[in-house]
Order: sequence, then structure tokens, then C-alpha cells
Amino acid sequence: MFNSLTLAAIDLAAMAVLVCGVYYPRYRRGDLVVAFLGVNVGVLGVATVLAATDVGAGIGMGLFGVLSIIRLRSTEISQREVAYFFAALALGLVCGVASTPALAGAVAVLIVATLAIADGAMKATDSQQVVVDRAIADIDELTERVEALTGASVAHLEVLKLDTVKDTTLVDAQFRPSKISNLPVGV
Repeated sequence: MFNSLTLAAIDLAAMAVLVCGVYYPRYRRGDLVVAFLGVNVGVLGVATVLAATDVGAGIGMGLFGVLSIIRLRSTEISQREVAYFFAALALGLVCGVASTPALAGAVAVLIVATLAIADGAMKATDSQQVVVDRAIADIDELTERVEALTGASVAHLEVLKLDTVKDTTLVDAQFRPSKISNLPVGV
């Protein structure tokens, strides 16, 4: 019982650092903070119960599969957010089934530190969804329009929706590090 509580405390401490210390200050998405914590605590609970029974590791892998299906049915999130979801899931699973608090602590530190370092170091662009006030199919013209609207240099554009009826284009724009204008977009 003491070991389980220690492992749960390690998990919750790691999640506090990951979500409140790394993710939220960078992205300010409170909805995903709740989702990360919910997934983590749910997986921790299930893994703790499974570790106390005579079931095999296949159950844990099945849990990953079920959560992957849920992910496919959920609203679209970025690959970075998928990494945070996976980290939340992995922390819950590791802390739920680890044999010792030292092992759980070491793996938790590794997961949190890896995301903190990789996400900070690899953030070479800022991403923003932009609604352009015209339906533009030509990527070069669209890039120029988004740059004019935002005042930022576009590194990459992905058209999410081209609406010829409403005469709008929804894009996911990645901007090179610089000053991004705070002007309303698509007005």
C-alpha cells in the first residue's frame, strides 16, 4: 500500500511539472491540461489495479490500443500535443506498474526532462490557425496573403479548409521565429 501511494505521488509530481511547468506556460491550453491530467490519473488507476492482479502485460498494451482509438475519434490536435498525451499516459502506466519508487522516479524524470528539452529546443516555429477572407487555392498567393495579414514570415502553410461558398480559407500557418502581429486575422 505504501509503495502504491509513493508511486502515485511520483506520478502526480511528474505530471505537475510536465503540465503546469512545461506545457501550460508554453501553450496556454487549459482544455488540454484537463485532458492530460484526466488521461494520466485514469491510466494510473487502471495500471495500479492491474498490477495488483494476475493479468499479463498484454492488458497494458491493450490499454494503449484503446486510447489510440479514442485519440482517432477525438478532435484534431498537433503532434506536439500527441507527445504530451503519450507522456501523460506513459507516466500513469509506469507509476502504476513499477516495481520500485526509484525506477518510477527515474523513468518519470526521463520522460518529463525529454519533453521539456525537446519541445523547448525544437520550437523553431510558432503555429497558428488563420482564417483568410478569400478562398485561395494557390499556395504562393495564400502565403503572401497570410504574411500580409499577420506581419510574420510564413515557414509552412497547410490548407485545412477551402470554402468557396463562404469565400474563406482556413490554414494552419507555421511562422519563423519573429514578432507575430496581434492584429485580428481574417477581418
